Amino acid sequence: MSNKSKMGAFNYCTRVALCISVLSVVFFVIAFSTPYWLVTDGRSQDPRFTNLGLWEVCFNNFQDIHRFFDNRFNGCMWVFEEEYYIIHDFLLPGFYISVQLFATLCFVMCLVALLLTVAFLRTSRDDDRYIVLLLMIGSCQVVGSVFGFIAVVIFGAKGDSRDWMPGWQNNDMGWSFALGVVGAVLLLPPGVLYMVEARRERYKRLNEIGNREVSEFGDDYFQNQPQLVAMPIASTQSQNVFASEPSRPRRPQQSGTPIEPVQGRIQTDI
Repeated sequence: MSNKSKMGAFNYCTRVALCISVLSVVFFVIAFSTPYWLVTDGRSQDPRFTNLGLWEVCFNNFQDIHRFFDNRFNGCMWVFEEEYYIIHDFLLPGFYISVQLFATLCFVMCLVALLLTVAFLRTSRDDDRYIVLLLMIGSCQVVGSVFGFIAVVIFGAKGDSRDWMPGWQNNDMGWSFALGVVGAVLLLPPGVLYMVEARRERYKRLNEIGNREVSEFGDDYFQNQPQLVAMPIASTQSQNVFASEPSRPRRPQQSGTPIEPVQGRIQTDI
């Protein structure tokens, strides 16, 4: 097998996971950086709110809803802009901060997974870090998917509520929100595929080690077969050498009345 075939995504499973991962990361990064999570549908003649993202909001002659200040806001600016300080209590409610937090965590997981994927593509399948990289990439994508899913669920439930942006009846979820949903959901399948591939590779290596040990044991067994065959012969010869001699047969006794020993003489049985 060539070195190229041993590098990174060497089979169908990892290639599919890689393609879906790249697509999901691109979708979520675009959603993270574009200001079209909430948009006006265009049916209002003079909307005070036009569009909003995670980090940018666009107003059209917008004034503080509490009428505490006479400032009017026009154009698109960063949500943490100093000029928006007087309307922070309205512009940055708790659910919106939560959406920003979980979306940022998902974005960080995407970046970490992207860097690990680059290292994975440059790692040989025989490298000890191969399985570790698969597990780390899969874990980052699964965790990032959970964070992103929490972010889009919260925004979908609260973003279009009547007590936030003006003209709520004419506000809809934008295409950035749709890309965020797709990106967050698509992060999960490749993460699971990476973890499954790591598990499969681990069992494959264990089987290879077991087969190698069995093969080595088998070679030693067959090499020792001539010695095992010669051992019975040698043991038989040694048994023949050290075998005890058979006892001499006794002279059979004559039938009839036993002979009484003669008094005064020594009897010998020869």
